[in-house]
Amino acid sequence: MPSFKTERRVAHSADEMFALVADVEQYPKFVPLCERLIVRGRQQDAAREVLVADMTVAYKIVRETFTTKVVLDRLGSTIRADYLDGPFKHLENIWSFAAIDAEHSVIRFSIDYEFRSRTLSTLMGAVFDKAFRKFADAFEKRADEIYGKAALPSA
Repeated sequence: MPSFKTERRVAHSADEMFALVADVEQYPKFVPLCERLIVRGRQQDAAREVLVADMTVAYKIVRETFTTKVVLDRLGSTIRADYLDGPFKHLENIWSFAAIDAEHSVIRFSIDYEFRSRTLSTLMGAVFDKAFRKFADAFEKRADEIYGKAALPSA
């Protein structure tokens, strides 16, 4: 099953990065392959917000829409998307955010997926892999645009 994981230090707070990733309606503006994202429902309790969202990804003539349940857990500093419906057998995406200090954080992104169709896997597999490798860059660039570009502290 294809998977991708990355960890990076960013010059933005964990809260800022959480808010950026949680703002799923903005994904079509900057996330690779994301053509459209529609939130179909939201539920909130004291600690978590749960969204059900349809995301349409497109590459050349191929367009696929899939539905995920997204759990925004502010107290746990995680965002998790689990597959509900669409062209996958399996899809699990997890973001976590850890503060270094008030203005810097460590972001972890992981995704595991498997297409239901061998044909779609052949058509989109390499494209998805390449796009996922650009996800963290896309979110960091978006954070720089929204919050301003800052320097990372020395290790």
